[in-house]
Amino acid sequence: MLSFLVSLLAVVTLQVQHRQVPVVLDRDVAVAVVRVADGADTSSYRALPALSCKVSGLPRKALARSFVRDSLLYVHVDSRYVRDLHKPFRLKLKVRGCRIEESGEREHRLARVVRTGGDDGVAAYRIPGLVTTHSGALVAVYDIRHASARDLQDDIEIGVSRSTDGGLTWEPMRVAMSMGEYGGLPRAENGVGDPCILLDETTGELMIFAAWVHGKGGKTAWWSAGNGFEPADTPQLLMVRSQDEGRSWSTPVNLTRQVKQPQWLFTFQAPGRGITLADGTLVVPFQHQEPDRTPEAGIMYSHDHGRTWQVSASAKTNTTESQVAEIQLGRLLLSIRDNRGTGRAMYETQDMGRTWTPHVADGQLPDPVCMASLLHVPARENSLGRDILLFANPADPKDRCNMTLRISYDGGVTWPGAILLDEGEGWGYSCLTMIDPATIGILYESSQAHITFQAIPLANF
Repeated sequence: MLSFLVSLLAVVTLQVQHRQVPVVLDRDVAVAVVRVADGADTSSYRALPALSCKVSGLPRKALARSFVRDSLLYVHVDSRYVRDLHKPFRLKLKVRGCRIEESGEREHRLARVVRTGGDDGVAAYRIPGLVTTHSGALVAVYDIRHASARDLQDDIEIGVSRSTDGGLTWEPMRVAMSMGEYGGLPRAENGVGDPCILLDETTGELMIFAAWVHGKGGKTAWWSAGNGFEPADTPQLLMVRSQDEGRSWSTPVNLTRQVKQPQWLFTFQAPGRGITLADGTLVVPFQHQEPDRTPEAGIMYSHDHGRTWQVSASAKTNTTESQVAEIQLGRLLLSIRDNRGTGRAMYETQDMGRTWTPHVADGQLPDPVCMASLLHVPARENSLGRDILLFANPADPKDRCNMTLRISYDGGVTWPGAILLDEGEGWGYSCLTMIDPATIGILYESSQAHITFQAIPLANF
């Protein structure tokens, strides 16, 4: 009899482990794992569907529904009641007759899906780039991978999405670059991919750089690219321009002969974004393959607003995708994907890439051999009033998970602030911009959607 009474009086403990993932609007997102504490009566699982969930930091009506399924707590946030993306929110959990033990970061962050598989009948969207125009519009670029998620060669075009409200909503997709059935070959043999977008801060003009592969049907461009200059032999580096903040785009200009050496194989931009230096020079991250297919990263640059281009020396051998920042006047930092798997390569130059030296942070940031984003914001352009350097990547030495945004106040020597955005696995590419002086915008390949956007206040560091 006594043991029966003790059983009735026992309080079931539910353990709630919060997950840090982007809570994309208008979708069911698993934000926590819910378990019964060890030793509790398993019949208490019947209580889980009755878990009461409210939100703090969002309008009451914004939480359209919440439920537990397969020990995961899902929430669904209705975009109709959300006015901006940058405010974190918390969940208030309660189950009658249960004690709740919560662990993990309890603040959750909203996100907007810009593009994901199935949109407009497309199989996959990849390789994000992002800039903020002079009027404050966000312009995003990405691969439209029509038939599959595979890299070039395939049926791929360059897409553009624009937002004029800080990323809360996005205009319908535009196609900025497409080679159609050039030369009588099918679209699957005229793919254009891996975009890099640049804002000329002097003129306000936008440019997109991308790699065009002609022919090579059924082959991977990385392994089939030849030497020389002709489209039939080697991929081409193309550029398009926009003078109306991404609403329309010019016909492509072929830059291959300006930037490629005849013996090089695949020669193209690195995806993400380029920058304008303080003196007006345009700089785009760059990569090429040596004749033995060893890749090398560097930069290409223009002193005449993109009419002509020059290429630097390589920063480091066996490296590929990079991003560049001007951390001091004339001092450039290149953050590079290193195929050695020894962490993020960081090299710097003070002579436009004629010579490179390792930065103090070389190899110090964990990286699973993936693209990563980098952005320098001078003190006069941010609400902190300090020069800052932002870096984002999947912060794991092996897997593309734990997308993390970091901040440095000393040009990358130390990184005292970090915000975990997405602990789940995704393709892991990202790009950074400033939405306004107080808010960072990040476009990335998340665990929740192919191309995801989030807004992070600088004050959160």
